[in-house]
Amino acid sequence: MTNRDELSAAAKQKFVEAATRSKNPLDSLPYSSFTSPCGEKFKLICSAKNDLDAKTIKWACKLAEQNVSPFYKLTKIGWQPKIKQAEHNKAWARYLVAQNEKNENVAYAMFRFDLDNGDCVLYCYEMQVASNYQRKGLGRFIMKLLEDCARHWHLEKIILTVLNNNENSKLFYKALDYQKDETSPDVLEEADYEILSKSTLS
Repeated sequence: MTNRDELSAAAKQKFVEAATRSKNPLDSLPYSSFTSPCGEKFKLICSAKNDLDAKTIKWACKLAEQNVSPFYKLTKIGWQPKIKQAEHNKAWARYLVAQNEKNENVAYAMFRFDLDNGDCVLYCYEMQVASNYQRKGLGRFIMKLLEDCARHWHLEKIILTVLNNNENSKLFYKALDYQKDETSPDVLEEADYEILSKSTLS
């Protein structure tokens, strides 16, 4: 493939549009199931927001609230449930939902394809795992799927945001080789978050 420094903005936009047009951008990847090291089996479903039922989106919002609202409440931003709900209901949102053997939702990622600071990227807005299912490898598997998805569609990197006071999340992404992105706020800005990224170029 052409060196990415030589690709035009129009060429990168075409990569984003191709991924966005796909009904299921993970369809050609082996993503539909995961077995944890202790033998628990999970089913994964990828869907556009408009194809999801309202109950699932409401569950996703609630899980995000359970997992991260305590950290938001300690920041200048604060916890803003209406804004979080609006984000989860954006027409562009894609969901990757994991279900246990009882068909109960236990984890999800919400993402989109976009141009960001001149790069074609997969932007992961949320990746949440229910507390009873954490530390089973499920979150790591979901992130690997998103990375494989980005590579499949010739995108340059995955971008996500993490709160500075959420040490467990920072350690999780650091273990997956995510690093502070060049677009992350400068230390002088005293932001409550940082932007992390990982290259998906081969």
